[in-house]
Amino acid sequence: MKKYLTNFISKGQTPQNQPMPGTNQVMNSAGGYTWHVDQWDRLHRFLILGSENGSYYAIQHQLTVENAKNVLACIEADGQKTVEMIVAISTEGRAPKNDPAIFALALASSVGNDATRALALTMMPQVCRTATHLFTFAETIKGMRGWGRGLRRAVGAWYTGREARNLAYQVVKYRQRGGWCHADVLRLAHPTPPDEETDALFKWITHREEATWATEISSPDSEAQTFIWAFEQAQRAENAQTIVRLIAEYDLPREAIPTQFLKEAPVWEALLHKMPMTAMIRNLGNMSKCGLVKGNNDAVKTIVKRLTDANRLRKARVHPLAVLSALRVYRLGYGLRGQLNRYGYMQVQSQ
Repeated sequence: MKKYLTNFISKGQTPQNQPMPGTNQVMNSAGGYTWHVDQWDRLHRFLILGSENGSYYAIQHQLTVENAKNVLACIEADGQKTVEMIVAISTEGRAPKNDPAIFALALASSVGNDATRALALTMMPQVCRTATHLFTFAETIKGMRGWGRGLRRAVGAWYTGREARNLAYQVVKYRQRGGWCHADVLRLAHPTPPDEETDALFKWITHREEATWATEISSPDSEAQTFIWAFEQAQRAENAQTIVRLIAEYDLPREAIPTQFLKEAPVWEALLHKMPMTAMIRNLGNMSKCGLVKGNNDAVKTIVKRLTDANRLRKARVHPLAVLSALRVYRLGYGLRGQLNRYGYMQVQSQ
């Protein structure tokens, strides 16, 4: 009897390199056996976890190919369900990064049937909420399909569907990413501006040198144009006092500030007043480096208050893993990509 038991091991004694008897377990990337995950569960995991860094047992390329094939299988099985899942996970802030959702949406808008492609393109502005997302979508889709009428219409709607002041903020804050800029996208989509304000913004984006109103001495009457004017003034500023005033009066974001002024504590103090949550978390090291964040001063109290505000974090779609990652990097004392630590000194990495 012992020999029989040895050859047919009970569930409580089954080693990881063998499947449990009487189950549908499958081999995983580590060579062990685990429970089977259907294509929808796998899509759900990919949209949240992605595959850009691989895993302990599977390299990035392998995981990306496998997940891409699974996304294609889901699109073929039920394109509408796939798109709805992509939009839900992206808009609810359930993923640390939005890139997997953008990648999956680009696939759906390229290889799905007519209804799936139309739905994916209609939902694109909900997933691509910032210009960085839009540039990522454009780069992802570049090798999948041409710029047909449907794609041009969807990308054009990203611009024309925004209130002019919001659009001005997007084109200033996210001027270029991944080899794309707004002029590139507009020339491919060539949307029709819905009003004079948007038309003026389009002309500034594509023919900046001809938009003389943006550099005139007095600011324009339009709120959107005034924001662009303030950005142009910041690019020509000669001292930090001018930058602080422009930030306070026109709510300029950090990306609108010339690099030489981002070493000044008063500039960061002005930015902090209305700085978005994600930007604040990412720039904790910079604010410490310039001397703004130290001890228990007002800046520290403001940051702590925001970081402990659950509603603010939820509205900003700040993922818990993003907070954990920022905490680990801040404790480390230097960014994983930069060369300076939070005290302003060149970091020395051990070999």
